[in-house]
Amino acid sequence: MRLLLVEDEEMLGRLTAQSLAKAGYAVDWVQSGQSAQGAAKVHEYDAILLDLGLPDIPGESIVKDLRACGSMTPVIVMTARGQIEDRVSILDLGADDYLVKPVDITEVGARIRAVRRRAANSLDCGETQKIGPLELQQASRLVRWNGEPVVLTSKLYDVLEALVLHRPGVVSRAQLEDALYGWGEEVDSNAIEVYIHMLRRRFSPGLIQTVRGRGYMLANEEVLAAEARKMAHCEREAW
Repeated sequence: MRLLLVEDEEMLGRLTAQSLAKAGYAVDWVQSGQSAQGAAKVHEYDAILLDLGLPDIPGESIVKDLRACGSMTPVIVMTARGQIEDRVSILDLGADDYLVKPVDITEVGARIRAVRRRAANSLDCGETQKIGPLELQQASRLVRWNGEPVVLTSKLYDVLEALVLHRPGVVSRAQLEDALYGWGEEVDSNAIEVYIHMLRRRFSPGLIQTVRGRGYMLANEEVLAAEARKMAHCEREAW
């Protein structure tokens, strides 16, 4: 899950970005409103964490511009302003939630999950992606295979979700890295290959197809169903 953190205070921004990264999020941290607007135009974020007291552009203007452009990216305001008038004003402009500093990272994570659930419901996407035996519940980030829950790390889930959401298209290595890592994070040269290998081992060798020179794609529903039947047969034989 990729976040845009907009915080101009150096130490607070750095600590918040590091804490979010440790919690499993990919974080892009910017320190001005102009940088925030530029990042939001170039990248697709799962949520934006926004300070209001920025040095160049008020946070209120950023929220207003996002909504005027049709962006539905969830925005969680994190500010020292605690007056009810401030809360009402920014929520009426289109922000999704409001936290008064200092904030607790575990609560921030809970608020992110909550606004993501609301966004999924408002788009009437049902929150669930189902392809044959594979099922992703996006709001809760739960995965099932043949009806059985499968526990995945945050980055494994993000790789799988990217492949599911882009089906039947091909997802390039660069696109997967973009979904997994924030700016400045070191990316191992074979990290994507390792995640793909782990997903194949966790589910089925035929889950993900390699498209030489282009990237990866999720197998179609018929292939996944056949893989699930094959694995179920092997398990029965083992018994």
